[in-house]
Formats: sequence, C-alpha cells, structure tokens
Amino acid sequence: MYYSYQGSIVDSLQGLWYKVLGFLPNLIAAIIILILGWMIAIFLGKVVQKVLQAIKIDVLANRLGLDHLSRRTGRHLSIANLGEWLVKWFILIAVFVAAADVLGLTQVSLFLYGKVFPYFGNVIVAVAILLIGIIAANFLADLVRGTMAAGELRGGDALAAVTRWAIVIMAVLTALDQLQVATTFIQSLFTAVIAMFALAGGISFGLGGRDHAKKVLDTIERDLTSKR
Repeated sequence: MYYSYQGSIVDSLQGLWYKVLGFLPNLIAAIIILILGWMIAIFLGKVVQKVLQAIKIDVLANRLGLDHLSRRTGRHLSIANLGEWLVKWFILIAVFVAAADVLGLTQVSLFLYGKVFPYFGNVIVAVAILLIGIIAANFLADLVRGTMAAGELRGGDALAAVTRWAIVIMAVLTALDQLQVATTFIQSLFTAVIAMFALAGGISFGLGGRDHAKKVLDTIERDLTSKR
C-alpha cells in the first residue's frame, strides 16, 4: 500500500514535470515575442514621432489654433507625441495577440483580436476627429472675428464664440458616435445642437449686422433721393 501511494505521487510529479517542460518552450517564445515586440513598438513609435516633427506638423497645428487649447488645458499638446503613442500601442496590442497565441490562450487572443484591436481603430479615428475639429474651430472662429472686424460689424466675438463651440461640440459628438457611446442618444443630441447653434448664430449675426444693414439702406435711399 505504501509503495503504491509513493508510486502515484512520483507519477504525478513526473507528469507535472513533463507538462512544465512541454510548456516551457512556448513560455520562452512568448517572453521573447513580448521583449522584441516592446522594443520594436518603442522604436517605430519614435520613428513616427521624428517624422512628424521633421515635417513640422505641430507648428502647423499651432498656427491653426492647437496652441490655444494647450494654454487652456495647461498641458503641452503635440500631434507628434500623440502619433508616437498610437503607433506604439497599436503594435503592442498585436504583440500581445501573438504572445497569447503562442501560449495557447485562445480566449485572450480572441478577445484582443476580436474586440480590443478593432476598437483601437475607432479610438484613433475619434482622436483624429477631435483634433481636426478643435483646430478647425479655432481657425474658423478667428476667420469669423477678422471678417466681422474688417466689415466694421458688431457682434464679432459673439459670432466667433458660437462658431467655435458649435464645431467643437459637433466634433465631440461625432467622436463619441465613432466610439459607439450611446449612438442613438448622440445622434438625437447632434441634431438638437446643430439647430440650437444655427439659431444662436442667426441671432448673433442679425444683431451684429443690423446697424451695417441700416447704413447700406440709408445710403441707397440718399442716392435715390439725389437722382430725383
């Protein structure tokens, strides 16, 4: 009886040892994949950052108004740094998928590849929408303010503010819709916001342009009177 128990224990330990030995190559391969993948992700992220800095993407973005957002948030916002972060994590997710496959973690691999990986694409698109929206909002707001000032129209600041916030809010709603956050609610809110800002913009422009329109009409009336 004693020997049979001893033999069972030895057989169990041997079986466990053989399983460890069989799993060890996969574990080593997964560790190597993670280490090399991390190094490649950091390297390619830095390459993308340097390329974006070389083409002066941040300079262009600041000219279009990104520096305004940086001052308001108190953080230095850089498209080059954002590009580096996105590329790095895009590669890292692919590396995690490969490592999970080597380890035979099918459910983890399916989750990363089927859920996280596609959603990461939505995150990239949403971030791009936000950045483009904010830059466009500041650029168009300055354009509206300058146009109103050149035409000696009042209400330029109000109309510029309406323009900026209308575009920013639409960009935020579009980004949330891209992230599939409360899609139906976002679409309804999007329509309501457009209607609200259209009304506000019309009122602001009407108030700002009222005096100018009166001057134009008075000039036309004087011309017609002098010709009679």
